[in-house]
Amino acid sequence: MSYNEFEDLDHIESKGMTFDFKGFLFKVLHLWKLIFLSIGVALVIAYSINVRKQNVYRLGALISIENDQNPFFTANTSISFNWGGVSGKVGKIITTLGTRRHNELVVDSLQYYMQYLVQGKYRKEDIYKRAPFYVELDKTKGQLLGMPIGIRFLNDSIYEVFGEFESPMGTVQRYGDKSKDQVVLPVGAFKQQFRVGDLVQLPFLNLHLYKRPGCTIVPESEYYLQFLNFDGMVHSYSRAVSAAPSSRTSSVLHLGMNGTNKAKIVDYLNTTVAILSQTELRLKNLYATNTIKFIDSSLAAVNVKLKDVNDEMNSFRKQSRVFDVDAEVANVSSKLKDFDVDKEGIQNKLKYLDLLDNYLRTKTDYSHIAAPTSVGIEEGNILASVGKITALAIERQNLEATTKEGSSLFKELDSRIDAEKNVLFEIIAATTNTLGIQLQTINRQIAKMEAKLSDLPEEQQQYLKIQRKLDLSQEAYNVYLAKRSEAAIVKAANVSDISIIDEAKDIGNPPIGPNKSLNYMLALMVGFMAPLVLIFVVFLLDTTIHGSDEVERLSSIPILGLVGKYNYKNNLVVFEKPKSAVAESFRAIRSSLQFFYKKQEYNKALGRTLMITSSVSGEGKTFCSINVATAYALSGKKTILLGLDLRKPKIFNDFNIENDHGVVNYLMGEKAFDEVLNTTHISNLDVVTSGPIPPNPSELLMGSDLTELIDRLRESYDMIVLDTPPLGLVTDALELSNYADTTLFVIRLDYTKKGMLQLVNAKYRNGELKNISFILNFYKHKTNQNYGYGYGYGYGYGYGVYGEAYHQSDKKKGLLARLRKWVS
Repeated sequence: MSYNEFEDLDHIESKGMTFDFKGFLFKVLHLWKLIFLSIGVALVIAYSINVRKQNVYRLGALISIENDQNPFFTANTSISFNWGGVSGKVGKIITTLGTRRHNELVVDSLQYYMQYLVQGKYRKEDIYKRAPFYVELDKTKGQLLGMPIGIRFLNDSIYEVFGEFESPMGTVQRYGDKSKDQVVLPVGAFKQQFRVGDLVQLPFLNLHLYKRPGCTIVPESEYYLQFLNFDGMVHSYSRAVSAAPSSRTSSVLHLGMNGTNKAKIVDYLNTTVAILSQTELRLKNLYATNTIKFIDSSLAAVNVKLKDVNDEMNSFRKQSRVFDVDAEVANVSSKLKDFDVDKEGIQNKLKYLDLLDNYLRTKTDYSHIAAPTSVGIEEGNILASVGKITALAIERQNLEATTKEGSSLFKELDSRIDAEKNVLFEIIAATTNTLGIQLQTINRQIAKMEAKLSDLPEEQQQYLKIQRKLDLSQEAYNVYLAKRSEAAIVKAANVSDISIIDEAKDIGNPPIGPNKSLNYMLALMVGFMAPLVLIFVVFLLDTTIHGSDEVERLSSIPILGLVGKYNYKNNLVVFEKPKSAVAESFRAIRSSLQFFYKKQEYNKALGRTLMITSSVSGEGKTFCSINVATAYALSGKKTILLGLDLRKPKIFNDFNIENDHGVVNYLMGEKAFDEVLNTTHISNLDVVTSGPIPPNPSELLMGSDLTELIDRLRESYDMIVLDTPPLGLVTDALELSNYADTTLFVIRLDYTKKGMLQLVNAKYRNGELKNISFILNFYKHKTNQNYGYGYGYGYGYGYGVYGEAYHQSDKKKGLLARLRKWVS
């Protein structure tokens, strides 16, 4: 072998390890039926999913968040309230929408823990307000969770509660306090009749059922009631509503919600806006409410005092008979009254400041501070500081509903509140000192006036003191009463900062899902890609040779001929079907061999030897041996076919001869050659079978008797065809290659493993095999250049015994093999 041949072999072997993209492409094209089948199955699955999925709708509402001022809150109003501003409220509202507290109020008000159902084609459908009846629950008693309870109307006034209970115990929930309990259920089928409007009292159901006005009840119609866990429903709805600021102004929010029932979406959105507005108004009025409570407590105290003073005056008049004083004394008394009013006002302010100081030092919730103006404090610093602390306290309350305690947001708010408190403490101290000085001045003025009255009779002095107390109490009462009325009017006229611009409404919105087109697209992708991935994996793991291209890529050994598939009862295709394509392929192989032999130097007086082998059993080696020998015999060449496969003889069956005696008997000296020679019914073709299986086949073939036999046959025959054992299983073929002028290695497509070609390449490169060529058996020409799966095998010879002899079993084709044959 030349250096270039060795170099080509090394190159081919390294090339065989790369991925064959062309082969993969042709394999995909060959399995187009499988791909189309996969796509069809995927589309059917997508269709079944689409028809079972409920339509999903999206509806929305538009709300505004503004700092709406009270129309009664003017410059002339004596009581000022801190209503807060719009700053930060948008973020709070968005956060509030997802809180448990808010959604509990909405779910509870709409009773979305109860479903009205009717049996549909694929599932029980939620009919909500379309049910011809409605129920009023007894919230103090339990309702069965999870299991639909049937309602069957017998007529307009009688209905039947029915169900099938598998477990003796069930869980009920009382929607009043949301508590749960276990109850005993009637196992098996349950039925009980009730009259419309009557109280239903069952262990698992407690309600009144009424006919919905304007609806007609069809006899024998069936509906279902299903009760759900309240906390579970709140959790699911807490994520349902989305909110986003408008692109034009941050104070306008778009609320959106997805769902399968448009009526439920509409009610949930509108109710959530109403509850948001009510909650915001309640928080906004909290400052005014606390002020009114403070005025009410002060007014009650003044009222008691006024009553006591009136009683004292009446009692004094009855005893002393003094009803009036002269004009000069009345003038002094009037001045004293004015000083007393001023003194009372200062004392009320000092009392308020003392209470405020104590409240700030002892309390942690600062949202209950009364307005300083309720006691006449008009200092701007105090009003501003109290307003800031109240606003921060309300903000902290809102944060508690959405944020866990210990968050940095709480720390920031508490720090701001503490800073504002420290400022207010200093203002309170300074204001208290100022009011104390004013009080001392008024007390001196009062003392001077009282000195002028000291000369009056005792009864008149007593009368004036009581009259002063009566006037003071009456004045205080009138002031507090006026402030209480004013505060109530301002609060009543207040409006929420949240107003609805465009409420949610069903205007025939088309569904936004499911995206059926997307499902079909995904089905197409999956249906197409799944078989591609499968083919890719199979292609990577496939070690079988499928076409001539692979043989040429894996080895530089030439391909001498191609033998196609042919179904026939025996192996004598060339003789019995001379016009067949298979017979023609063997004649082509004969012609190629003749050209091959012409290039060799040999004694023309001697016959030529041809060894036919393969890698393993079942590749058609014996079939090729018989038909090559037949082709030579029919051409006029005197030919002999030697059965040298001593381990598993086969060639005798097709010629209707016995295998009692053969090459084994000759090599062992038991028979003469003429005794083992068989003349066949084919002209010029003799056959020597292998004979009985010997215990030492390799040793017999290595003996000198075989050499003598081959030399003898060269003198008597033009062509000696050696049918040998498989090269990949035993070493006999390598021993016999020494007698062969040419070796044909049979490759059965879709059967022979690629690794066997590496074995042949190695033996060819090492010089163990010479003058070797390939025959591709089972060949079928295809437009995809021979890439594809099995074509079936139809030569009519068995190879079950071979499997036993060479450790290879040939089992009956299974379902997978038949499927592969179908798709090919």
